Amino acid sequence: MKKIILFSVIIFGLIACKEQNKSQKDTQQISPAVKSKTEEEQISKDSIEVTPISHATFTMKLNNKLIVIDPVGGKKAFNSLEKPDIILITDIHGDHLNVETVKNIVTNKTSLLVPKAVSEKVPESLSKNVIVLNNGEEKLLSGITIKAIPMYNLREEAKDFHVKGRGNGYILEANNKRVYISGDTEDIPEMRNLEDIDLAFVCMNLPYTMPVDAAADAVLDFKPKKVYPYHFRGKNGFSDVEKFKNIINTNNPKIKVEILDWYPAKK
Repeated sequence: MKKIILFSVIIFGLIACKEQNKSQKDTQQISPAVKSKTEEEQISKDSIEVTPISHATFTMKLNNKLIVIDPVGGKKAFNSLEKPDIILITDIHGDHLNVETVKNIVTNKTSLLVPKAVSEKVPESLSKNVIVLNNGEEKLLSGITIKAIPMYNLREEAKDFHVKGRGNGYILEANNKRVYISGDTEDIPEMRNLEDIDLAFVCMNLPYTMPVDAAADAVLDFKPKKVYPYHFRGKNGFSDVEKFKNIINTNNPKIKVEILDWYPAKK
């Protein structure tokens, strides 16, 4: 009788052990899926999605918020895009500020960050959206710190195009990522002294901003992890962005240069 009881205990123990192992195996199969979903959500939150529109106009997804920079091109240019959470405008010129385009994409929840000079050209109907941000000032919106920094010309023959203090370059920071948007500027000290930039948008067109060589030299100074040449249509055509890329690749191959299609109609 004792042998029968002992045998039953052993069988019961083996069955229980098997069930426990099966339960652990099922849990292990489920866990990676849960972890994968979490990882995907984090990747989406951390990623920076860039969509060029034209010249100085583009959109950026940062911290799961849609930011539009210098929206021009009218309603048609933004038909396929969602409404922005934030709009940044750098300067008063027509390739950066187009009131009709802003009206077409803005919502009651859209924050419109502009320098004072731009705010003076924005109609009263948009005043509730406007946040004035001048050089050196910053604002925290939707988990994104946005700081306005100077953008201006250095060359004597170009100083009147962009005077210091009127327009804004921007630094955006979220999820330990730092993005620099140059606006219309030359290779000013405020650019060359930047640190820890993950992604940079750098202009280069003559006579309005700076030549390719100066833009490349400045980028080699502040060493962003990745740089997009943009705003490169000048008075006499397009700047040589391939030359810009070659200068960077030759002198610091750790800096990734990505050339996007900023001017679809130029081909």
